[in-house]
Amino acid sequence: MNVAEAVGRVLASLGVDTAFGVVGSGNFHVTNALIEHGVRFVAARHEGGAATMADAYARTGGRVGVLSVHQGPGLTNAMTGITEAAKSRTPLIVLAAEVTEPRSNFFVDQAALATAVGAVPLRITSAETAAAQTAQAFHLARDGRRTVLLNLPLEVQSRPVPSPPAPVSQASPPSVPASPASAPPGHVALASVSGSPGSSEPGSPGSSEPEVREVARLAELLGAARRPVFVAGRGARAARRELEELAERIGALLATSAVAKGLFRGSPWDLDVSGGFASPLTAELVRGADVIVGWGCALNMWTMRQGTLIGPEAKVVQVDLDADALGAHRPIHLGVVGDVALTARSVTTLLTGGGDDLRPAPAVRDGSGGEAPAVPEGAPGEPGVPGGSDPGARGVPGGGGYRSVGLAGRIARENRWRDVPYDDEGGEGRIDPRTLTIELDDLLPAERVVSVDSGNFMGYPSMFLGVPDERGFCFTQAFQSIGLGLATAIGAALAQPDRLAVAALGDGGALMGVAELETVVRLGLAMVIVVYDDEGYGAEVHHFGPDGHSLDTVTFPPVDIAAIARGFGCEAVTVRDRADLAAVAGWLDGPRHRPLLIHAKVSGARGSWWLEEAFRGH
Repeated sequence: MNVAEAVGRVLASLGVDTAFGVVGSGNFHVTNALIEHGVRFVAARHEGGAATMADAYARTGGRVGVLSVHQGPGLTNAMTGITEAAKSRTPLIVLAAEVTEPRSNFFVDQAALATAVGAVPLRITSAETAAAQTAQAFHLARDGRRTVLLNLPLEVQSRPVPSPPAPVSQASPPSVPASPASAPPGHVALASVSGSPGSSEPGSPGSSEPEVREVARLAELLGAARRPVFVAGRGARAARRELEELAERIGALLATSAVAKGLFRGSPWDLDVSGGFASPLTAELVRGADVIVGWGCALNMWTMRQGTLIGPEAKVVQVDLDADALGAHRPIHLGVVGDVALTARSVTTLLTGGGDDLRPAPAVRDGSGGEAPAVPEGAPGEPGVPGGSDPGARGVPGGGGYRSVGLAGRIARENRWRDVPYDDEGGEGRIDPRTLTIELDDLLPAERVVSVDSGNFMGYPSMFLGVPDERGFCFTQAFQSIGLGLATAIGAALAQPDRLAVAALGDGGALMGVAELETVVRLGLAMVIVVYDDEGYGAEVHHFGPDGHSLDTVTFPPVDIAAIARGFGCEAVTVRDRADLAAVAGWLDGPRHRPLLIHAKVSGARGSWWLEEAFRGH
């Protein structure tokens, strides 16, 4: 057994079940080793698509993703997808062949590339340490929620391993010698990265317990809150039960960032997404909060609408595994370093009398590095109703705090975007994208996983398509690149084969990633691909057009995207009005042997309000 074979064997033994990539001479052997040991390999048509598939598979499947690429151009082709994954803290291992001879055509400083985009560069350095170094990379990806570039030098890959790798424990990383001083610049010593933040899964290896005094301060602040709102982000996706229990105790309303959409689906207090995609009611209620807690959420310009959703008197709290995330985007009153589920459980215990009393604790960190403002002392409120009681809340499960019978009714009637009146702008052969998406929401089965590309259109599927839970929405938008949506949907579809995968794309992103239509067909995925076609890069059209700039560079003649899809082997329908959607219903009722592409000719008379918010932040 050589090093390449040992790497594949170790990853398979650690539970890796699927890998994505494009095979070249440099990653041929490690890819075949993965397959030999039971790992499914998904061949993409471009490394950029493969990277995004692996990212989405990890996000929606709760697994460590694996990407296999050729040295040099194989890696550079994948860099946009790797950047998205790194920015999103996706647990992903990139297996990249590497040449170390600068005179080679394939040479590039691969470690520097990884460092530049926020991934962690590691390297297999010898046959003797290959198995342990591979396991260390896996644990860093999983427990530290990091995207790891594991470089496999060609001259090392072929070296014989002294003996077959022993089984490697999934629970604790083995001890690994640091990379030698001769390693290329940018390579991180494996032993130096093993203490990364823990995962968000309660009780998982590396889980982070919050400090007692921080828990006490948070409990005191929430106990005094009258209108608390929780905003859950990526780091809270495994903590629904704990957050709902705490929210019930204090009467908090529940919202999410876009990447955690669906987390509280089914709760009568679910406000859906906070930020640019927030409904008018959600914006009103978040803005009216006296305490906003971001649970594993950055509370950035997107989630807080440039800060306009934070009321002038509101206290802002962040709970995050990463201390550097606290206060990174705006001043906070309290920052708690810890696992979301463990922190929420600890606060609930204190508020229900299961811990020490809530006497003021020592001051803790705030966003500026100083002391957090003191929380007003006093009784939390009436017994059983922390923070006081709204008379209308009696009889409502979880009543109290921000909750009341009247508000529950408003949320049920008004909070969905489809319940907000609008003037339909369809006609002359084009359908209003809101009307299109509402109709699709009614047609498509509830058990779905929706993947959304970037662009002017992106709010329509994000706001008007419901999802069953946090695993039903995959939003690869941390790098704001268009062209990732179709590959995202492929990864999400493979992670959740029991759900209908829905890809929502603009015409620009669809044509940019069109090669992966062949992958969809080859894999036999019964996927619905919706292309919102306004014949241009809509964000730029509506950003620059009003100022009188020429739009020749961002508008294009009509393209028959439906015909292109049929050429790849998809079924396809062009939609210009509601009546055309009958073909979609027919496909849903049929055997679904081939994927369906919906080429929607959408009206594009105006820019999206969510991108107007975004452009103010650039």
